[in-house]
Amino acid sequence: MKWVGPIRISGNVAETETAVPLATFETPLWPSVARGAKLSMAVARGIVTTLVDERMTRSILLEAEDGPTAFDAVRVLRRGFDQLREVAGRTSRFVELIDLHHELVGHLIFLRFEFTTGDASGHNMATLAADALMKHILQTIPGVSYGSISGNYCTDKKASAVNGILGRGKNVIAELVVPQALVSSVLKTTAERVATLNVRKNLLGSVVAGGIRTANAHFANMLLGFYLATGQDAANIVEGSQGITLAEDRDGDLYFSCTLPNLIVGSVGNGKSLDFVEDNLIALGCRDGAQVGDGARRLAVLVAATVLCGELSLLAAQTNPGELMRAHVRIEREPISGH
Repeated sequence: MKWVGPIRISGNVAETETAVPLATFETPLWPSVARGAKLSMAVARGIVTTLVDERMTRSILLEAEDGPTAFDAVRVLRRGFDQLREVAGRTSRFVELIDLHHELVGHLIFLRFEFTTGDASGHNMATLAADALMKHILQTIPGVSYGSISGNYCTDKKASAVNGILGRGKNVIAELVVPQALVSSVLKTTAERVATLNVRKNLLGSVVAGGIRTANAHFANMLLGFYLATGQDAANIVEGSQGITLAEDRDGDLYFSCTLPNLIVGSVGNGKSLDFVEDNLIALGCRDGAQVGDGARRLAVLVAATVLCGELSLLAAQTNPGELMRAHVRIEREPISGH
């Protein structure tokens, strides 16, 4: 683990300059993210982050007698949404049911509950609330029986279109406009070359590969390093790495953004009491929020900015023949001096 940065961040959640911890065995990740961080410090607003939405999900599976019974059950549940919210709220003072989606497959009912969960990532809180909601449904809706506490319509730790469309966790946009002079001197490339490569590699390449709601170079690298260093559930990089990179040539300046709709992070909960994790969260300013949820929101924008730093650096490197491999060979043969 090493601290990289500082990164300058602005937006609707945080105005800060902070280094970030990354735990990884891929040692070129540290200097790559550091190059993006250097650019952020050279721009007045740095990386502009926008928290668009936040919700944690859990889906359940119910079995009805037939299709009409399933359809009627869903209509009853929607009319009684306020009661469902009360049932969920009784499971924790930090959980709130905010939406409900459904899919019917024959006589089967897939319900996707969406919650806010304060500063926790919300896995267990959402499941606990979903369990209470299922008991309530089975007691009050005739013709419906138990299927499973998890129906895979969540979708937890799997690649899916639904998470990219509806969101799971924190939905964050990170943006940086790099002046032409810095594109040349720091990234050793041009805005046109980065924008062209992004279309051909990230967008078209992902289409050719059959990617699901995703078009990026390596979001997962930065997510895993950040998640391990801050006590997150590392398996959530599966849906977390679904996101889209956008690059535009603006008269020689480079507009670069990363949109991440599925950042599942928390500043409290399981794993957060480990000494090094707690130290990292305190250093990042994610344990002293003025309101419930502030710590998790700050974490989300910090990780989004970190992702942008590494994504930008890699794409720039890949516009130059041989640069990526030369860096890996040189850096990975150096002794590791982490913590």
